[in-house]
Amino acid sequence: MFKRTRRQALLVAAAALACTIPIVAAAQAAPPIVIKFSHVVAPDTPKGNGAQRFKELAEERTKGRVKVDLYPNSQLYKDKEELEALQLGSVQMLAPSLAKFGPLGVKEFEVFDLPFIFKDQAAFKAVTDGPVGADLFRKLEPKGVKGLAYWDNGFHIMSANRPLHAVADFKGLKMRIQSSKVLDAQMRALGAIPQVMSFSELYQGLQSGVVDGTEGVPSNFYTQKIYEVQKHMTLSYHGHLAYAAIANKKFWDGLPPAIRTILEGCVKDAPVYADALAATENAMA
Repeated sequence: MFKRTRRQALLVAAAALACTIPIVAAAQAAPPIVIKFSHVVAPDTPKGNGAQRFKELAEERTKGRVKVDLYPNSQLYKDKEELEALQLGSVQMLAPSLAKFGPLGVKEFEVFDLPFIFKDQAAFKAVTDGPVGADLFRKLEPKGVKGLAYWDNGFHIMSANRPLHAVADFKGLKMRIQSSKVLDAQMRALGAIPQVMSFSELYQGLQSGVVDGTEGVPSNFYTQKIYEVQKHMTLSYHGHLAYAAIANKKFWDGLPPAIRTILEGCVKDAPVYADALAATENAMA
């Protein structure tokens, strides 16, 4: 009787173990969560390096449960297309400039396009790292966008094929801008003709004469070799360029809570590296 009971117990234990093996194997073989992270600038820019840093932190801290695929230089979408792609879930993360959110319908972001609104980067960080920055991110959520962190990239300068020393020097110049009512009004006030153009098309646009000049941060001028197609640069430092690391809200909210918490830390740590790099590269450029 004892032997039979013992044999039955062993059979039950063996059956239970056999049932758990496929579950463990399935968990071990589960594919990683893939994040497609698209952006429009070169990999060696501050934003490109910030995205790379996020990838490294995310994959390391989740022990491979998350895989981040980076698509720089508008490989997937141009800057005028990428927000719609995010909303549709075609990509999971972006880091667009703040100017992109005005046309999306969150007009409060247009304040960041005003000239000379921030004395320095510390003034910018005081706004974005506080309750104002958090409130602006909340306004993106009805659009299907989850704001995660603000990434800094420094102050704008201007370029053209003639010196820009006075307002009169802008008269008649076709100046490339991002899609922004504020930037459009700014160029018109200077007497220039604003032309909306994707960042990926800028070099060719300047080379062919479709546009005569542009504004941007020194690091982007350097990595995109704008100096090859422009004779003069004016160190105006008139406007501030910043990005926001964002995610498709449905995707982000659907992540396992533990994974989401880890990624929130990664996306906040990445700009510490990216911001320092932006300051260094802009100073060197």
